[in-house]
Formats: sequence, C-alpha cells, structure tokens
Amino acid sequence: MSSSIRFFERYANDVDGYGFQVTPYKGVEPFIRFLFQHWFGVKIANIERIPAEGSAVLFGNHSGGLPVDGLLLYDGVINQHPNPRRVRYLVTKFLLDVPLVGKWLKAYGCVEPDYETSVKLLRKQDLVVFYPEAEKGTGKLFKNRYKLADFHTGYVRAALETGSPLVPVVTIGGEEIYPILANLKPVAKLLKWPYYPVTPFFPWLPFPLYSIPFPVQILICVWPQFKLNYPPEAANDEALVEQISNDIRSDLQLKVNDLLAIRKSPFSKWDMDAVNAYLQSSDSAFVVSAKHHS
Repeated sequence: MSSSIRFFERYANDVDGYGFQVTPYKGVEPFIRFLFQHWFGVKIANIERIPAEGSAVLFGNHSGGLPVDGLLLYDGVINQHPNPRRVRYLVTKFLLDVPLVGKWLKAYGCVEPDYETSVKLLRKQDLVVFYPEAEKGTGKLFKNRYKLADFHTGYVRAALETGSPLVPVVTIGGEEIYPILANLKPVAKLLKWPYYPVTPFFPWLPFPLYSIPFPVQILICVWPQFKLNYPPEAANDEALVEQISNDIRSDLQLKVNDLLAIRKSPFSKWDMDAVNAYLQSSDSAFVVSAKHHS
C-alpha cells in the first residue's frame, strides 16, 4: 500500500475543529504530484527525519510569492514519509479569508498564525510548521533572494513552552518560482494585501497565465531534530527567545548559502550525491554551533 493511500485512510474519518478533511485534498493531489514530480522535479533529502509521532516544530526559509514551498513539503510527507501524517501550517489570515482558497487551505490542515492555536496543536501531538519570515519571506524582492528576513520568534516560544523538538527544513528554488520584481505598497494597502507583487507575468497577463510558475528544480533538506535546553517558563524570557532565534537564523542562512553553492542553476537537476555528501558532513552543525541546543 502506497504512503498516500495510508495517509488518506488514516484521516478518512477524522473530525477536526479547524476545518481539516482529506476529501478536498485527495481530489487535487494528482495535480500536486504532477507539479512535484515533473514541473519542479522536487528532491527531498532525509524526509524520514520528520518525526513519525509526537509533536514537533518544523521551521525553515520561506519564499516564492505564493506558499508553494509548504505545499510541496506536505506532498512529500504524504507520498514519501514512512509514516505519513497530518502537518499543520500557520498561514496568513489574508489567504484563509480568500473565498474557496481559504476553505481549501483549512481542509488541507492550515490554521491561522495564532500562537495559542499553535501551542494547542503541539500539545495534541501535532506537527506544526512555522515559517518565521512570514510575509517578509514570500514578499521578498528577487534582488534579495535567499537573504533571510528577520524571524518572528513564535516558533522558539512554542517549542520551549511545549517541550517540542525543532526540525530545520531548508528549501532551495522557491525564490525563483515567482520572481518578485517590485512591490507596489500603495496598491497593497488599498487592497489590504500584505504586498502587491509585480512578477514577469503578474499583473500583465490574464488569469490563469499570470499564475504559471517557472519550472525551477526544487530541493528540500531536513536536518536532525534538536531540543532547546531550557524549562518551559523560558518561553516568557523575551531576550533569551530572541537570542536563540537569531542564532538559529544565522545557522539556517549558512545552510542556505552552502546548498546554493552546490546548485548549478535554478533549472538544472540537483546533484544528489553532492547534496548528500554535504548533509552528512553538516548533520550535527545545527546542534554544535548554537550553545542553546541539546
């Protein structure tokens, strides 16, 4: 039995207070698989490091104008993980309020980026994905690609408060899917959007042409989980939480830079031998390089 069939059977009768249900996603999953396998040629290294049970805070860099990176990671979990399970994404309220799109995202498992909600889900032993760059990541201009924006610290607070491990995830390729050449802030303010992107296709072409992504080859790498060596009450120490987050951000930036150095071009297939050799040599770097980890 394939991983995806086991996933859909596992949650077929799941009753969820946040809108999750597998039927809507099951209908579009073949299209997502086409994007995953053929359009983006996604390669995921060490997906088995995403915990098969229990709570965990997944975090990583975020980009691409639209949150395609999260969609691809989730589809990888569903189809490639030895124990496929539900993943909770904290998604901007702006997208959840869009008619039809918001309903589909909730069915997919997404929830509002509310700290208390994330803690509740972690206490229920869910996997929760934080993208600490938030809209600053997805709305990043192309000239600033792969330069991590400032991190929101909620992912560190949630990990401390619930005692959940942190799982670093680095995605390379998302920055070129929808290159943002400019952000028209006055228009964004008028429309109440987090940003108004100008891309090579948007807003010049009609729908759906403006939504066609570039066929960039995507790489997703999962590092070993680690725990923060502090008691739960440390989540209320703002200075400590910010320091930890800054250390983690610095580590993540180094890993982004290293993987970019391996890549030949955005449209070339990844040399997975080189990627795996790098990962083997850097597996413990996240733990060793930051004094707050254990």
